[in-house]
Amino acid sequence: MAKVLLVCGSGASSGFMAAAGRKAAKKANADLEFKARSDSELGDFLQGVDLLLIAPHLKYMLHDAQEEANQYEVKVAIIPQKVYGALDGKGLVAFASDELAGK
Repeated sequence: MAKVLLVCGSGASSGFMAAAGRKAAKKANADLEFKARSDSELGDFLQGVDLLLIAPHLKYMLHDAQEEANQYEVKVAIIPQKVYGALDGKGLVAFASDELAGK
């Protein structure tokens, strides 16, 4: 099972997004596990993660997050605004799957 960590400023909106992702993954029988944390907790939760997804409003932190994630060989991407803004769990599952597959 691929582990996906979502981060936002406080962990609240990414928590809603992760819940939508878990629901959609279950419905689609996708082998993905979504968790959410605040950006300040990032370093504590990267180990064992396959993909780090950053909320679109935090794209300014991409470079720093990438440097931190590289230590654990974790892929990093920004969640598309249209997926994040609509809490589109199905879109999140598709996006995460594509990122993990290197598309």
